Amino acid sequence: MSENPRVVDRQLVHRCLSGDSLAERALYDAHVERVYRLMHRMAGDADLAADFTQETFIRAFERLEQFRGDASLATWLHTIAVSIALNGLRKVQRIRGRTDSIDDSPGLSVPPAGFTADLKARLHSAVDALSEKLRPVFLMHDVEGYTHDEIAGTLGIPVGTSKARLFDARAKLRLALAAFAGDPIA
Repeated sequence: MSENPRVVDRQLVHRCLSGDSLAERALYDAHVERVYRLMHRMAGDADLAADFTQETFIRAFERLEQFRGDASLATWLHTIAVSIALNGLRKVQRIRGRTDSIDDSPGLSVPPAGFTADLKARLHSAVDALSEKLRPVFLMHDVEGYTHDEIAGTLGIPVGTSKARLFDARAKLRLALAAFAGDPIA
């Protein structure tokens, strides 16, 4: 039987705080993939995602003594990551369009039938056009599979606000893609 990930994380944090570099590497390895995926989806750019991921772990290790264990370590890390991504995206003036393909996303490697390149581009554009409040909730819930409780903890918002923002994000995406789909909503 495998150990509880929260217990393992707490043990790793304790070892890290004692100066154990192997524990730091284990903690990083256990969480880097999910943090990177979230950053990639938020930034829409592999280089920015890598930078944001690196900054997330730098900041996390600098502040590790502040981790109280009230939430899971993953939630704490994602709180840091979302803050870094939102602040970083505010600073970055993206001149170029989205260059990474939706096909490169692990959870979306097999596009649904009729998922054309034009639809992919419109979907990316529609997601990019979501506000800073709506985009993280949509990406975290519908793309990454976070629960509303996890999103609320990560973003520091009530669960009801997470649900409302997801509803609003989906409505905006539906509206943005309705004309493309021939939907009379548009």
